[in-house]
Amino acid sequence: MIIVSPVIALYNMAQYIGRAISSLLNQTSPPYEIIIVDDGSTDDGGQSYADTD
Repeated sequence: MIIVSPVIALYNMAQYIGRAISSLLNQTSPPYEIIIVDDGSTDDGGQSYADTD
């Protein structure tokens, strides 16, 4: 099994992040983890999908 950890660079694109994550999770081989790098967005895009566990 291949282990994949995609990285998404995010800057003020909150309206697209949900679709991007959904697309990754629906791949034939879902990712082990998804890393979102929020570079100071002012639209709270990264915070809305932050893992709170």
